[in-house]
Amino acid sequence: MSANFNNSAWFYDKLSRLVFGRAIINAQVYLLQYIPENANILIVGGGTGWLLDEITKLQASGLTIAYVEVSSKMTALSKKRNIGHNRVTFINEAIEDADLHPGFDTVITPFLFDNFTEQTLQKVFKSINVLLKPGGLWLNCNFQLSGKWWQRFLLKSMFLFFRLICSIEASKLPDIEKQFEALGYEIIAERAFYGEFMISRIYKQ
Repeated sequence: MSANFNNSAWFYDKLSRLVFGRAIINAQVYLLQYIPENANILIVGGGTGWLLDEITKLQASGLTIAYVEVSSKMTALSKKRNIGHNRVTFINEAIEDADLHPGFDTVITPFLFDNFTEQTLQKVFKSINVLLKPGGLWLNCNFQLSGKWWQRFLLKSMFLFFRLICSIEASKLPDIEKQFEALGYEIIAERAFYGEFMISRIYKQ
């Protein structure tokens, strides 16, 4: 059974803020300063869509955004967001099934890859990679283990909770960095959050 966050749509943001404060928000907002003007953007797994509000604060017009979210309830919430004069197309499908054309200037994957096993990660990663134009930017954030004891405890609790509620398939973090390295991506900027439990990186190929 594939993961679906419909069951958590109504409380997801509140829960993340209860556990992490503003860290999850800050980790994603950090990425947005790197979006070029008039960019054609692909957002995969945007959740409830608050990221669209934050993008609009920085660039209220000129952007074309494909917003891909597999949860119908998350997508419905996202459609209520402030998009300013930007053009947003909402696609309620898995990225592997979405009918999209290559040529995006920027890809944003906010805490997307943590949900997958190694095998699924490779498949999803390749589906996104072919859509980013040469020289484009890939803005990604995810959880990481940096050696602190509490990180493993918190991560196990998170995986258990979301496997029960949303049927995510992962029970441990996949090797996300390996995927970027294999395709020759370079890190051009990065910042860690919440005691290095979260990492935000800007990649360029």
